[in-house]
Amino acid sequence: MNEYLSVFIVGGIICVIGQILMDTTKLTPARILVLFVTSGVILQGLGIYEKIVQIGKAGATVPLPGFGYSLANGVMKAIDKDGFLGIFTGGVQGAAGGISAAIVFGYIMSVLSNAKTK
Repeated sequence: MNEYLSVFIVGGIICVIGQILMDTTKLTPARILVLFVTSGVILQGLGIYEKIVQIGKAGATVPLPGFGYSLANGVMKAIDKDGFLGIFTGGVQGAAGGISAAIVFGYIMSVLSNAKTK
């Protein structure tokens, strides 16, 4: 039960930060999205986000900063393995599973639903 609580709290804090940004600033949702992904990359580069993931598990890896974390983590591993070339290939390799899932499930939902233009 303790693990569920930590996942809920960490994920909830990330959502609260996003809601506060939407309510108190003139940032568009797209800019907040970019801010969250970029913050995940920066925090992982500094070694901070890994500690958040250890505490919050899926509560930290599923939201947008988690995508930035995956990108940065992939780049760091690829640099260790492939050197300079890893800068260009690591992010795609690190996030390939999430990107593929988004494409597949997006396609499935487009087939199952009857979208209408406004």
